Amino acid sequence: MGPVTSAIEQPETPAVRRPAATTRLIATDLDGTLLRDDKTVSDRTVAALAGAEAAGIEVFFVTGRPARWMDVVSSHVHGHGLAICANGAAVVDLHDGGRLVKVRPLPRAEALAIVRAVRAAAPGASFAVEHTTAFHYEEAYPPFYVDPGAVIAPAEKLLAEDSGYDEPIIKLLAHHPVLGPDEFLALAREAGGAHGSFTRSSPTALLEISGLGVSKASTLAECCAERGIAPEEVVAFGDMPNDLDMLDWAGTAYAMANAHPEVLAVTAHHTAGNNEDGVAAVIEGILHAARA
Repeated sequence: MGPVTSAIEQPETPAVRRPAATTRLIATDLDGTLLRDDKTVSDRTVAALAGAEAAGIEVFFVTGRPARWMDVVSSHVHGHGLAICANGAAVVDLHDGGRLVKVRPLPRAEALAIVRAVRAAAPGASFAVEHTTAFHYEEAYPPFYVDPGAVIAPAEKLLAEDSGYDEPIIKLLAHHPVLGPDEFLALAREAGGAHGSFTRSSPTALLEISGLGVSKASTLAECCAERGIAPEEVVAFGDMPNDLDMLDWAGTAYAMANAHPEVLAVTAHHTAGNNEDGVAAVIEGILHAARA
């Protein structure tokens, strides 16, 4: 990431700032970043993404969402058919019905160890298990999205070797009804961080836990290396703690105006909020500078 600036400084104007290196890839988070609060993609943003690809710039959607929740952008893909989902645990091809291209799973034994550690450290926590194509959760877990195919059972049963749920685990989720989001994250990471990578993207005390070393940044780095794209050729956008490693890895990083205070504090460049098409504004500036 470039030099850190204060979160209270005025952000640079996206239309006139040009990244130091040629931009070859744009990596953007979805919720709170590319998507408006009503989960739509504005016409301006669709046009900006198409313009980037017409200029030879690849676009990657990089999100905490599982592949089955990518319908919000699947109708807007042009050349940008690949998405990094579940905070780096899966790469999917949106042009091919969400086909899994790469999976970086959370081992079952590690997931079980995390459940036990977090239960001990934060009594009252509840859990859900995200597989590649299925989602199961405990009775106390708030089903933010109702899934009629979900199995409701204790996490220890869902994670047992003889559970019958053999698909790879791409994410373990933990929720606490009383603790604050950042407090729960710090407590759970301290208790179970030896077994997985902990982050959060929700305004509630909902944690997302992947395999050790799995993150948006590490998977994006792998995908870029496969294409011969260097970090300094990547422009990234995000708004929540689960974006921090990606923003740190990318050569040019933007925090949205509506971003979490920690993201605003450590990200050198800021753009307008998600409801004001902040991602599109920066892309338009990059394309304008390239034509100048």
